[in-house]
Amino acid sequence: MRSASRFTLSLRRLLILLSAIGLLPLAALGLWSLHTAGGYQQREQDRAMLDLARALSSAVDAELDGTVAALASLARAPTMSAGDLKGFYDSAREQVAAQPEWLTIILTDASGNILFRTTSPFTTPGGRIADPESLQQLLAVQRPVVGHVTRGPRGRAAFPVRVPVRDDAGRLYVLTAVVKPDRILGVLKRQRVPQASVISIIDASGSIVARSKDHDNRVTRPPSPSLTRLIRGAAPEGVGSTVNLEGDPLASAYTRVSRYGWTVAVGVPKPGIGSDNGIALYGWGLAASLLACIGIASFLSNRIARTAGRLQQAAIALGAGQPVAIAPSRIQEINVMARALEAAAGERSAHEQERSRLLASLEEALAASRDAGRVKDEFLAMLGHELRNPLSPIVAALDLMDLRDESASRRERAIMRRQVSHLKRLVDDLLDVSRIATGKMQLERRPLDFAEVVRHIVGARPGPRIELVAPDAAWVLGEESRLAQVLSNLLSNAERFGNGSTRVALTIDAGWAKLEVVDRGVGMPPDLLARIFEPFYQAPQQLARGTGGLGLGLAIVRKIVELHDGRVAAHSDGPGKGSRFVVELPLVAEEPGAPPPAALPPLAATRVLLVDDNIDAAATTAMVLEQFGHEVHVAHTAAAALASFERYRPAVAILDIGLPDMDGYALAAAIRRMGTSTDATPRLVALTGYGQQSDIERALDAGFDLHLTKPASLSDLERAVAGDASQGTEKAFL
Repeated sequence: MRSASRFTLSLRRLLILLSAIGLLPLAALGLWSLHTAGGYQQREQDRAMLDLARALSSAVDAELDGTVAALASLARAPTMSAGDLKGFYDSAREQVAAQPEWLTIILTDASGNILFRTTSPFTTPGGRIADPESLQQLLAVQRPVVGHVTRGPRGRAAFPVRVPVRDDAGRLYVLTAVVKPDRILGVLKRQRVPQASVISIIDASGSIVARSKDHDNRVTRPPSPSLTRLIRGAAPEGVGSTVNLEGDPLASAYTRVSRYGWTVAVGVPKPGIGSDNGIALYGWGLAASLLACIGIASFLSNRIARTAGRLQQAAIALGAGQPVAIAPSRIQEINVMARALEAAAGERSAHEQERSRLLASLEEALAASRDAGRVKDEFLAMLGHELRNPLSPIVAALDLMDLRDESASRRERAIMRRQVSHLKRLVDDLLDVSRIATGKMQLERRPLDFAEVVRHIVGARPGPRIELVAPDAAWVLGEESRLAQVLSNLLSNAERFGNGSTRVALTIDAGWAKLEVVDRGVGMPPDLLARIFEPFYQAPQQLARGTGGLGLGLAIVRKIVELHDGRVAAHSDGPGKGSRFVVELPLVAEEPGAPPPAALPPLAATRVLLVDDNIDAAATTAMVLEQFGHEVHVAHTAAAALASFERYRPAVAILDIGLPDMDGYALAAAIRRMGTSTDATPRLVALTGYGQQSDIERALDAGFDLHLTKPASLSDLERAVAGDASQGTEKAFL
């Protein structure tokens, strides 16, 4: 029986809702119109403010030019040309008397020493120079300069206007007029500006010279922080939103086109989106329209509800398999629905037959899917075997070269070993992800010190140094090899996508062991973070694929962590900002310290039978074993192996599984029978490209003491030969 929906609507409410939704475009259009009008008003206001700021900047420049011209005219006085400083002093005092906004005139020499100021007697020694920066600037450029506005000892605000002067002897002087900001304030008052506007004239140092509002208290002070940020932009002029010194929000425009480095800023209150009367009228219109729609929807819903009742009865009849008959309606859609119900009753039996056919097809598809999965597993097993077989002689050859330590080929050997290790990791990842997909990955978990595992993996890692932070111990329940694989995969990822700087941190937090691997490399965007743990998914790369990989390492990390009842996550602030991977495992109680593993006895010369149909692999592996001092006999077929065993009676037999005349399992059984008859049972080691769990179990069940997956390392071969078969069968694999 179908469960009732948690949220339902009556037909009347649904029609009312549809009517209201129909009004939404009208409401949106009205709001858009009001917004457009407000935007146009804002743009016009910005243009007007910018024009006003330019006009004021030109007026201020003209006022400053007038001051510069007056000083230049004074500088051409005959007394100045003749070097008569006393006579020039009298002329300067007359000029100050004629300029009510000038506080004083100062004459300095080329070294910046004050020769006279008109507010003091001519014989009075010079005092301190106000705004020495502008004086040094004029001496450097030798053209008129306007300095910064400051307050003098008596608290009066003023700014210097300086011009260079030379007498007939060529001596350089600086003539300065100290001007009150009231002169610039007069420029503002002469302009026709809106009453609500706030206009500020700001000097090159960012101090207010004149302000249309509260001038006396604001002069020489900086403008509001928001206006300061606006005018410090890269553009010489612009508009933006600010808050003035009184705390009022303004729309402001500024320009820095002044020849003297001054800035003019104009701020006015922001325009509203629309008038209050217009918005109120618009709201009343929407409300009236909604009421009309509610009335019409109620009338129509009553008529439709009665017809729907008849359709309900017809539907019940259809469900019971009875004939369906519905009276005609004036609503076309109802008539269409009625005909549909009648047709549905006729097609019901046909649909049941089609359903049975589809179920049969589905069973066939499921069987085909199972067959495809089996074929895929067989293919992956064969792929691992075929890829590992050529790797085996390559690795053995590299091991042999390392044992010989030929210095001329060290760099080449290092390159080859890195690439072979990369290829082996790709094969292992491919097989691991197959086990994950089929649910065949099993763990042998036991209490272990995760901190010791981390220290070991980081310490044994070749390449750049890795920064490590770890506690003394962090006990978790897990399989050591798989947890080592997790950290190795994360470090490999950091090496490929980092910049050579990797940090590993293991901490204990609220019952969890928290492992973080941090790099400062390429980082990840949000869309990549969402899929980073998916199998075969990789970030977009160039055709060269410099980072390599199959996109399986992180997928394997997630599955292994989940099998340990843990969790893993990836974090990044974006491209170019590095990545951080976090693995969390539940802590367990600390286990008593296990005794250290017994050291293997020194390898004695041993007679070894090596059976492999790959001639290169057999030859290189034999040479490696001979480097260890062992006597090695090589066979490429099972028949040759049995003959060699009968002749030499080796203590260890290392057998390939895929032999041409007899598989390795049957050969192992034959060798055991021959050894039992002569009390010389050898240690049997399987060395094969088949490395899945089922292959390992089959080898151990067939009587092998050890299972090695190609390519075998030097330590694997040492372990294979060093075992003592007389002390029992060693059920392990490497």
